[in-house]
Amino acid sequence: MNRSIGWKFTGVLLVIGFMVSIQYNTMKHPEERDTRDIWAIRQELAEEKKTHSELLKEIRDLDKTIASYESMTDNNTGKALTDTVDKLRQQAGETDLMGPGLIIEVKPSPESIAYGMPITSISSDLLNRFVNDLNRFKGHDLEIDGKRYTMLSSIRDINGMTAVNGLDVATPPFKMKIVTQTNQDCEKLYNYLLASSIHDDFYLENLIMDISEPQEEVAIRGRPEKFENLYLEELPKGE
Repeated sequence: MNRSIGWKFTGVLLVIGFMVSIQYNTMKHPEERDTRDIWAIRQELAEEKKTHSELLKEIRDLDKTIASYESMTDNNTGKALTDTVDKLRQQAGETDLMGPGLIIEVKPSPESIAYGMPITSISSDLLNRFVNDLNRFKGHDLEIDGKRYTMLSSIRDINGMTAVNGLDVATPPFKMKIVTQTNQDCEKLYNYLLASSIHDDFYLENLIMDISEPQEEVAIRGRPEKFENLYLEELPKGE
């Protein structure tokens, strides 16, 4: 009888000890709470909705392309393929473009000139930060010091010089050109860049951005480098 009571007492103590250990771990490692305010959450939700909308638009465009291919005859299939290739070349930045946009001149700050500070190349880190800040707005094309920048482009430090697509960026002053889809987009981008904190990052490197007012026509050149086809082979006619 005493042995049975002892086992029951031991079991109760084990249960109590287990519950105390769980409570201790919970108090020691509480769940992290989201401390952002409602506006920060709404802003993030708006960004997610914008991304979702862009993905849906891309899916609709691809569905239209597939539907157009399926409805075509052999006579006009070639033209459809040519149009698709031209569109892809434009997206890859191989074609010249003209449209509403901005011209930004990157030049040494007045203080650095007054104090005779040496003028050095813009750092690759700063140029990457500018591009990332610019990418908050979709549907634009960018040229950096005459070099076309696309999603396939690279910004690297090569032997102490910042390079875009393997080509050195000139020591300031140099110009960057942005072409947008509409005048309204250009105006929004202009107002955003004027108020952006990226100016502080440039100033820390003794540089400033002189942003032109929105222009009706800004021309940027296509990238001269051609993409190499490593995997596809053209079949002889008739196969």
